[in-house]
Amino acid sequence: MSVKIFTMTHKRFDVPRDETYVPLQVGRALTEDLGYLSDNTGENISVLNCYYSELTGVYWVWKNVRDADFVGICHYRRYLINQSGQILREKEFLTILKDYDIITSKKLQYDYTYYDGYADAHNIKDLIETGRVIQEKYPEYYPNFERLVHSNGSYFGNIMVASKKLFDEYASWLFDIFEEVQKRIDIDSYDNYHKRVFGFISEFLLMVWVDTRKLKAYECMVGMSAEKYETKEMKEKLSVYFKNKDIQGAKEYFMQCYEKRPDVLLEASDTTGELKLSMQVISTCENEAMNQVSGVLDQTNEFTKLMQFFRNLNSIVKRYMLGQNTDTDLLFLQKERVSYIAVSIAVMLFCDTKENSVSTLLRIAKDMEKSKEYVTAVLLLKRCLEYDSDNKMVSERLELLKDFI
Repeated sequence: MSVKIFTMTHKRFDVPRDETYVPLQVGRALTEDLGYLSDNTGENISVLNCYYSELTGVYWVWKNVRDADFVGICHYRRYLINQSGQILREKEFLTILKDYDIITSKKLQYDYTYYDGYADAHNIKDLIETGRVIQEKYPEYYPNFERLVHSNGSYFGNIMVASKKLFDEYASWLFDIFEEVQKRIDIDSYDNYHKRVFGFISEFLLMVWVDTRKLKAYECMVGMSAEKYETKEMKEKLSVYFKNKDIQGAKEYFMQCYEKRPDVLLEASDTTGELKLSMQVISTCENEAMNQVSGVLDQTNEFTKLMQFFRNLNSIVKRYMLGQNTDTDLLFLQKERVSYIAVSIAVMLFCDTKENSVSTLLRIAKDMEKSKEYVTAVLLLKRCLEYDSDNKMVSERLELLKDFI
């Protein structure tokens, strides 16, 4: 039994030293030859790569590969890995596929529904139209589409491995749907990012297909061999803004990037979470400046140290939220001179209810009071009242502390 994993790419990369992995250049009809196997040979839709992304490679594998029992697709930066963090080898694929129908990425779990996330980042009418086409052409899939689109999970990266027969069945279903959707949406009016409609939606549709077919799926860890160029570039430029203490410039640059690439904050793009942390840096520093409070940038303006500062702060706030805070947590807040604004914003990010926010702020305020950080304690208590103006306990604490400030 043989396995071929086609590694989709649009640029040169370090090819795994394993014959199981076959580099496949996608969108070759529109770009220069990289010297790899290309998706513009045989029966292909290479010229449609601007709409389909790596799916032009999926189409090529479907229509042209006949010499493998099992086929799979991965990405030049993303590979399925084992528990040791090593990319899977042919023997491992075959062992897994003895007991499972398909190998996929682990589902991403969001704090929002797939529908809401798609609406924020893309043109929601495309997802709605996809649902309509499924309802018309494959009605047995529609109930699961409707249920899952309003759930908070999805596969990502268009990564899968299955028997060639099953792979072909999936591709036939997928492209039949997208061929009809393409007729119904004004895709050429979109910018280059939003034109990649089918590459985006297909990540979710794989889950719909697997679930409806009741396939036994092995959800595998995905390893990243490199960070996205766009992500790396953003972090490098933000680090310059932070170094210069230019928070307004950092904010404007971040929003420009986000407008062009709404996916930059998704887990698949922001693998380290440092772009989300950069947003927190910007929000915190902006509010500290507005309130004329000595803050984070007075302690450090180096990107790496800022990231670690906010990782530590967020972990501390989460522990206070759970009532699991330690003396070391309080020591950090004191030693690093963490402002009440930095604490308040972290609380806002991680506490999902008004009650949770108040109780967390109150715990931190009490610790600040015990350590004689009275001003910070009072300011945190006042933040509590912004969530719950009628809270008698908070009002009483403020009354007791008024003589200390």
